[in-house]
Amino acid sequence: MSILSPVIVDSLPYLLSGVFTTLGLVILALGLGLIMGIPMALLQVYGPAPLQYCVRTYIWIFRGLPILVLLFLFYFGIFPILAFDIAAFWIAAVVLGFRTAAYQSEIFRGAILSISEGQMLAARSLGMSRVCAIRTVILPQALRRALPGWTNEYPILLTDSSVCYAIGVAELLTRGNQIVARIGDPMTVYVIVAILFILLNYGGQWIFGRIENRYKIPGYGHGDA
Repeated sequence: MSILSPVIVDSLPYLLSGVFTTLGLVILALGLGLIMGIPMALLQVYGPAPLQYCVRTYIWIFRGLPILVLLFLFYFGIFPILAFDIAAFWIAAVVLGFRTAAYQSEIFRGAILSISEGQMLAARSLGMSRVCAIRTVILPQALRRALPGWTNEYPILLTDSSVCYAIGVAELLTRGNQIVARIGDPMTVYVIVAILFILLNYGGQWIFGRIENRYKIPGYGHGDA
């Protein structure tokens, strides 16, 4: 069956609507991971030992379990036990966000540790408190240094989002599966799905590349001399 056949063309609007669901999952998860990842990184570097242990345990769990296991664990276990009646889309966004938070915290932790200790000492010698020095001296530099690693989370989340079909989220792959079940011709449908994923991947990387170039630190990585 041709991509331009009437059956395929009629199914395209339904398939394309899955693009927005996929993007919604990725953007929400990336944002949640950012909100959680920065404090977790700060706690690992500057926090008391008990909190450091808690954060590392969290990272160990969410980096160690497959995404499918986490989805099933939250969808069939944790949320029902807590009596939370939440749509599959939001559960998937939370799980993806929790998982990427573990990875993002390590990205930010590495960026924070890359800042010379002398900068903290210099800030303290000028009368800044530890919190003020972290907020105004260390963190702004660390966030900019973390940009290349952080932007790499976008394509990872994009590919991970396709697993959310397992709990019934009507994202791009799920809608492709539904169209295949209705009209057959899996080759044509999955080729279209693959093309859409490639466009989302490289389109998103282009956008994040612009952000990275805008906020990069001249002379630090990024190919500058």
